[in-house]
Amino acid sequence: MVGVKMAAPAAASIRDRQTVALKRMLNFNVPHVKNSTGEPVWKVLIYDRFGQDIISPLLSVKELRDMGITLHLLLHSDRDPIPDVPAVYFVMPTEENIDRMCQDLRNQLYESYYLNFISAISRSKLEDIANAALAASAVTQVAKVFDQYLNFITLEDDMFVLCNQNKELVSYRAINRPDITDTEMETVMDTIVDSLFCFFVTLGAVPIIRCSRGTAAEMVAVDFHLNRVNLEESSGVENSPAGARPKRKNKKSYDLTPVDKFWQKHKGSPFPEVAESVQQELESYRAQEDEVKRLKSIMGLEGEDEGAISMLSDNTAKLTSAVSSLPELLEKKRLIDLHTNVATAVLEHIKARKLDVYFEYEEKIMSKTTLDKSLLDIISDPDAGTPEDKMRLFLIYYISAQQAPSEADLEQYKKALTDAGCNLNPLQYIKQWKAFAKMASAPASYGNTTTKPMGLLSRVMNTGSQFVMEGVKNLVLKQQNLPVTRILDNLMEMKSNPETDDYRYFDPKMLRGNDSSVPRNKNPFQEAIVFVVGGGNYIEYQNLVDYIKGKQGKHILYGCSELFNATQFIKQLSQLGQK
Repeated sequence: MVGVKMAAPAAASIRDRQTVALKRMLNFNVPHVKNSTGEPVWKVLIYDRFGQDIISPLLSVKELRDMGITLHLLLHSDRDPIPDVPAVYFVMPTEENIDRMCQDLRNQLYESYYLNFISAISRSKLEDIANAALAASAVTQVAKVFDQYLNFITLEDDMFVLCNQNKELVSYRAINRPDITDTEMETVMDTIVDSLFCFFVTLGAVPIIRCSRGTAAEMVAVDFHLNRVNLEESSGVENSPAGARPKRKNKKSYDLTPVDKFWQKHKGSPFPEVAESVQQELESYRAQEDEVKRLKSIMGLEGEDEGAISMLSDNTAKLTSAVSSLPELLEKKRLIDLHTNVATAVLEHIKARKLDVYFEYEEKIMSKTTLDKSLLDIISDPDAGTPEDKMRLFLIYYISAQQAPSEADLEQYKKALTDAGCNLNPLQYIKQWKAFAKMASAPASYGNTTTKPMGLLSRVMNTGSQFVMEGVKNLVLKQQNLPVTRILDNLMEMKSNPETDDYRYFDPKMLRGNDSSVPRNKNPFQEAIVFVVGGGNYIEYQNLVDYIKGKQGKHILYGCSELFNATQFIKQLSQLGQK
């Protein structure tokens, strides 16, 4: 289900706009001035889990401290009184949160209270706060109350999701449950509409909305774990009197931020290209490091500390330059280590699960190309992939097939999937969905693209990379538009196409009662916001980014009710397929 919303051009990215709004809020709802002289007003930030999820991808701990935030605490944690410090609250206006804020007023925890609500607070709940402040004789301490309209999470300059907490309430499963009631569906839609309204308030745009008929996207239209990688690293073998045993795995977290140039450049690149680029960065770093060592050797400073180098650095301009670049070099080494560790972990997954083989077979299935091995052999191979990988591959085959397999063949596949440890509930749901939606012929337009072989994995292997690439086949990459990208292209360029001709059209400038199927605007759009009701993914997002690169002067934003990967989606299908 896709809702595409056309908007006027925006001067700043949605990440910039939301960051500015947050900084203004932390500055007591006064515009924050960069490079202002003087100390900031020291304050405490109190947020709930929703507020934490909104802030964490945008503002680092250092940036919070620069804004005068000495402590940032969860609303429902045990908090000691700090009576001489103001508190800035950033929470959802829920009954539970309002009760806790009223308790803070009664307990006189802080000097003053700046209450900021992520979404609009109702009048009745506002009256509850007023009554609590009156009873606690704290009316003068409640300095400001604001609706911030920031109920969405920005992950990139051009990407946002609605929520991370309670995301099951707006999930694909929640929307597609066969037993969902009208009241429950209205609650789901109200949640989505509230977040989208906040998004457009922050963006400062009034959209023209295009959406497919008879779906959750149409219902939205008629109304209207976050940039961090967690890895487990094995430390090899630990010797002990009882013999060798594996060490406990170390857990590490890495934040991928906009200031990381390597991440910004390669976050959408195919893995072979990333591996080669990491290797090049590593070689560049080693060359710079070797130059510093060479200069130290020439000057007889081997073994001296950096302080000695600094004292003698005026003996040579080259050494001065080398020494002055050491902080930059150390930061570069830190980022190289980060991306080396992440790339190595990705490679281990590729090799252990033979994901390159699955990638190749999924491409061939969708483009109707002959397979090297039968699908049954791949599913039955105990050394290739997890049960989720096998189920995903078969679902792609089942959805892409113009003619469904016979019952006898299907039973064979089901037995092989069961023997491989697969839960068959996702297949049960997809069978019902396909029969209902009559989608048997829709995936036929996936192909008709040019194949561009990428031999980067081989090149990385042959240049002495530390990434051990043996056993990983070359990934063959294709340039094609996914369904959401094709739909966007039709709507932005105002093309006539059976896929989108029946899309509804909502223009806020048109009078109510007009036919919402006839576009008033006939010119191509320069700006678009794509919003997927029911969940989106990074592959879809990256496909849109790659598409828009070839469209000079055009810009897009991508959003979804939740962001998930294949394993998470199959889990939801499994829940939907339960009898």
